[in-house]
Amino acid sequence: PGIGKVRIAQLRERFVNLEDAWNAPVSELKQAGLDSRSVNAIAALRPRISLDDEMEKLERYKVKVLTCEDPSYPPRLKEIYDYPPVLYVRGNLLPKDDPYLAVVGTRKPTVYGRQVTEEIVADLVRSKITIVSGLARGIDSIAHRTTLDSGGETIAVFASGLDIVYPADNAKLAQDIMEHGALISEYPLGVRPKADNFPQRNRIMSGLSLGVLVIEAGERSGALITAHQAVEQNRDVFAIPGSILSPNSRGTNHLIQEGAKLVCNCNDILEELNPTAMAQQLEIKEFLPANEKESQVLTQLTSEPNHIDEICRRSGLTMPEVSSTLAMLELKGIAKQVGNMNYVLSSRVGKE
Repeated sequence: PGIGKVRIAQLRERFVNLEDAWNAPVSELKQAGLDSRSVNAIAALRPRISLDDEMEKLERYKVKVLTCEDPSYPPRLKEIYDYPPVLYVRGNLLPKDDPYLAVVGTRKPTVYGRQVTEEIVADLVRSKITIVSGLARGIDSIAHRTTLDSGGETIAVFASGLDIVYPADNAKLAQDIMEHGALISEYPLGVRPKADNFPQRNRIMSGLSLGVLVIEAGERSGALITAHQAVEQNRDVFAIPGSILSPNSRGTNHLIQEGAKLVCNCNDILEELNPTAMAQQLEIKEFLPANEKESQVLTQLTSEPNHIDEICRRSGLTMPEVSSTLAMLELKGIAKQVGNMNYVLSSRVGKE
């Protein structure tokens, strides 16, 4: 408490390490430049905290501690004005200055939102983009899981200590992320998630990243907080368009009105973040269905118009499944609506 990045730098100048600073007499802390409030906070905490116990917990949970003075501290995160003075890291992937993209959205996505997340995240992973998100239900969890299933690396930023997985039903996902990515937090072990922690967590997600992709968000979604923080941090903001009738798309559509880049496919992001990856992506000549539903719908499309009811009947999929899949294929330039809910295969796409 009361010890931020400036005071940590002061302590490092005065003491060999932060353990010596913790054990130093009050007089030496004052000589290091700490004000009375910070000195009193440290003095009050000392009787209640055992460094040996804290170190034992860190070792038990295999948590690495990075101060903002550490060479391993993420360089991009230090660009923001309120970067955290300390990061706790659990996992195999220490944050580094690679191309990161934060993916955020509603906790209750539609079928369309789920499909968009799976499709675009899988393409980003193929282009060597690391996915950052917050382990929340909905879009966050889908983004993490899709990254792992696609063989990519992902970072989950916590609003609690790393020993407390929230929500608890994402414990297995958190374990998988640790094995193929990292969990990070600015909060010490034992800190429980509070409402105020989540906006603070979001600034780290955007701060680590080159940009933020908002997939589905209502008018009051927390994902919009992340987007606005990204703007303040001079990061790119991307948004997926949606139906004007869908409450889950009101936030994203509004972001586009405010100047966020409208995203129809992975290339719209890559051309902003990673021109090299964009060039590699354009070398792919043939379309590969991203999932079984796309494959089933694609087999029903020809150069002749097919009504959506007929596509449902032949594919065996429900109307919502076919409708959202066709919307995704349209976004990718694979399918085209030619009126009265009739669809054709785009003329520029050849089937295998």
